[in-house]
Amino acid sequence: MDALLIERETILAAFWMTIRLTAVSALGSLVLGTLLTAMRVAPLASLRAAASCYVSVARNTPLTLVLLFTGLGVGANLGVELSDDLATNNFWLACIGLTAYTSAFVCEALRSGLNTVPVGQAEAARSLGLGFVKTLGLITLPQAFRAVVAPLGSILIALTKNTTIALVVGVSEASVRMREMIETYGDQVIEIFLGFAAGFLLLCLPMGLLFGWLSRRMAVAR
Repeated sequence: MDALLIERETILAAFWMTIRLTAVSALGSLVLGTLLTAMRVAPLASLRAAASCYVSVARNTPLTLVLLFTGLGVGANLGVELSDDLATNNFWLACIGLTAYTSAFVCEALRSGLNTVPVGQAEAARSLGLGFVKTLGLITLPQAFRAVVAPLGSILIALTKNTTIALVVGVSEASVRMREMIETYGDQVIEIFLGFAAGFLLLCLPMGLLFGWLSRRMAVAR
């Protein structure tokens, strides 16, 4: 317990990095996942094929490899620099990798939500003269979001835990700090592990409760 008290400022900074990674990646995943969903149900076969290929590859590729690709492939080999500061550059590269990976799961969740919307609603929208984009944006997609609030919450919780893999890009988040403390305070391994486990629990448990409440509150009555 002494180690947790001594290092409390660095621990809080590490968890703040985890929160930042989660927030930025979640926003990016929601935007990209929504775009992929639109492509997967688009009338153009080429768009459907491209989105389906992306989702299949992303979902079946280990996140570690995705982050290694963004860190070593995009960052080191291609020389892409998103900031002059190395730590900030690594942060954005990690966010890109997490977004690329998580957006595939968001896409599949939203697509399952679209399947819950009665076909007659889309047909009624087309009969009123609405095109594909307006039908999707005004009629079907809002209902799909309401139907998959709980799955999206599960994806967000998984994303929070997946930020621990950002260490392969060089981002010093909570898991990195835990490993460093275990190496420094070898006689307090159990206390350090339990402390960091409690930190992640404090991050993830409120998310589950919030999305569970939202799911019940926004449930679509059929």
